[in-house]
Amino acid sequence: MRFVADLEIHSKYARAVSPQMVLENLALWAAKKGITVLGTGDFSHPRWMKEIKEKLEPAELGLFRLKKEYLSGDAHKHNALNTRFLLSGEISCIYSKGGRVRRVHNLVYAPSIEVAERVNVQLSLIGNIASDGRPIIGIDSKVLLKILLDASPECVLVPAHVWTPHFGVFGSASGFDSLKECFEELEPHVFAIETGLSSDPPMNWRIPFLDNKAIISSSDSHSLPRIGREATIFDSEISYTGIMEAIKTRDKRFVGTVEFFPEEGKYHYDGHRDCKVSWKPEETKKNKGICSVCGRKVTVGVMARIDALADPKRPEGFKSASGKPYWSFVPFDEVIGEALGVGKQSKAVWQAYEEAVERFGSEFAILMDATESDLRAGLAPAVAEGVIRIRERKIHIEPGYDGEYGKIKIFNESERDELAAQKGLF
Repeated sequence: MRFVADLEIHSKYARAVSPQMVLENLALWAAKKGITVLGTGDFSHPRWMKEIKEKLEPAELGLFRLKKEYLSGDAHKHNALNTRFLLSGEISCIYSKGGRVRRVHNLVYAPSIEVAERVNVQLSLIGNIASDGRPIIGIDSKVLLKILLDASPECVLVPAHVWTPHFGVFGSASGFDSLKECFEELEPHVFAIETGLSSDPPMNWRIPFLDNKAIISSSDSHSLPRIGREATIFDSEISYTGIMEAIKTRDKRFVGTVEFFPEEGKYHYDGHRDCKVSWKPEETKKNKGICSVCGRKVTVGVMARIDALADPKRPEGFKSASGKPYWSFVPFDEVIGEALGVGKQSKAVWQAYEEAVERFGSEFAILMDATESDLRAGLAPAVAEGVIRIRERKIHIEPGYDGEYGKIKIFNESERDELAAQKGLF
């Protein structure tokens, strides 16, 4: 069965995360988005695990669903009972290795609550897992992987947002130059990496040592509307084993990924946001990595880091023979906001969003599945045109850098005014 999974989110117990990120809302919003399987996030946090045990019940092997007594009226309307949860978490590993301080975020997955609790016991002996949904623990990534495998050979570790400068396994500030350098003899157990918002599959295809790894995408969402901004598509058995085997083998059960436009990510270019300096890698080299405004080193972003580790025979645009398909989108609420010329948090945006999702079934049904004629018949002209332009990649993006998201522009003012004048906009 073909379905969409978002395997990295966070709960309300993680730092800088919306208090609305609770299981009842997650089940509902996954259904609105068109996501079948959602990571629970943060299973290492004791209070979140308590809620998982109270509010979820077993479904397919290794997956869970919300108990009926926690379903609200909207949840019934959107069939939120069909949302499945997979036990997931993220550990911030900070440690010294090779004479340098390393900061690596790793995603962890467990096949059962019992196994997850065994992992938590071991982690609690090393650090304070109750401090944050994504706890900071002074543990080598390799040791974390060993703890997982000792708890169960079915546990999985996936390095998170691998190119992020400060917390990616390949990050420019504190990362490694290969998975082997990080995980040593346990490297074969790491069979996948996560792209992160600032990179997409073609960028990762330039790295030879990733040729035998699956490239997955997840939202790393801290709020309900951002769920599914990146995701992975499967055509497999809906179960923990089915999903992990599809990732591990990279066979036809692993269909592909849903991506941010990488330029929209917070670390695509190099630069200093305080100084308003944003550079392509060649500009950074020209300036020897020194900010032209303040004289300090710039934050080296994802493009430059990939350039540094890429095979010279694999320039930008290199196509992997084994690479999976990918689809790049802008979240639908942002499309509506751009089309209407208002902020994405406005009441008009969310009214239009709810009406469209109810009409088409889900956000992914709109972004990926609906025909052009269906879009033009069922959406306001500017909104329909926005979705079509994104599918055709006819947009302008001012790339993100040093923690600043990139800025997407779908229309200019005259185009928006012309579309707004068309009959049926409202």
